[in-house]
Amino acid sequence: MKTKNKIIIFLSIFFLIIVSIIGARAFINSKIDKAIKKAKSRPISVISYTVKESDFYQSIETFGTAIANKSFSIRIKKEDIIKSIDFNKQQIIKKGSIIASLKDRNIVAPFEGRLGKREITPGILGNNNSIIATLDDSTKLKVDIKLPENYVGILKNGLKVQATTDAFNKIFNGEVKTISSRVDPTSRSILAQIEVLNPRLELIPGILLNIKVIYDQRKSLSIPEESLIIQGDNKFVYLIDNNVLKRQNIKIGLRNFGKVEVLSGLEIGDKIVAEGTNKVRNKAKVKIKK
Repeated sequence: MKTKNKIIIFLSIFFLIIVSIIGARAFINSKIDKAIKKAKSRPISVISYTVKESDFYQSIETFGTAIANKSFSIRIKKEDIIKSIDFNKQQIIKKGSIIASLKDRNIVAPFEGRLGKREITPGILGNNNSIIATLDDSTKLKVDIKLPENYVGILKNGLKVQATTDAFNKIFNGEVKTISSRVDPTSRSILAQIEVLNPRLELIPGILLNIKVIYDQRKSLSIPEESLIIQGDNKFVYLIDNNVLKRQNIKIGLRNFGKVEVLSGLEIGDKIVAEGTNKVRNKAKVKIKK
């Protein structure tokens, strides 16, 4: 009898423990579910972007050496000079200025430009008793470039050009001025000459320039690259509509400077999630950060 009572008590305690565990787990799960529902109902803070138009283009990149728009040089014997400008000091002189007065004539600047002196190596041009004066009009620079023949259908006069050099942290603008009428059969390339604007005379003849010829330029809707999501062949963004997210499929085109061209799927003025797209989901409520 005592053994039977002990078994009954043991079983009662065992079942009580099991019931307590089940009850505790149910209680904890209900709390977790409530917390999850509460978290889901709480708006997520996001940074938005308003869809607008931006410039997009394709480009051909090459390089070339700058040549002065106009150049003038003359060799002067030192014993013939009566009076002259200081050739050792590079300076800008006006058209018609007297560069040097010689015994028999005056040397006059045929155009405005930067005056300088080219050094003569002894023995190359006779004795060292001569000066070679140079005058360069560098307000515009010419650059001859060669491009692959597959760009023949794209090249045309007036195409915009961007030129850069390691010497300056800036872009110099220009355009294509002339294009050869023939393709070089040896190199399979076509020659073109571009003109680069240099109003402050920062660039000098002989400098190597990195050239970017711009074509297929257009204005299109744009979004930041960070806002674009790609899953297989699908490309989409999260559209913000009354603070609720909507997955919006889009068709894209070119990419320039961190921007993506949108060909369809969005309109000007649409608001989308700009950053943190991995933290949001379709139909989620959001709060736009100011």
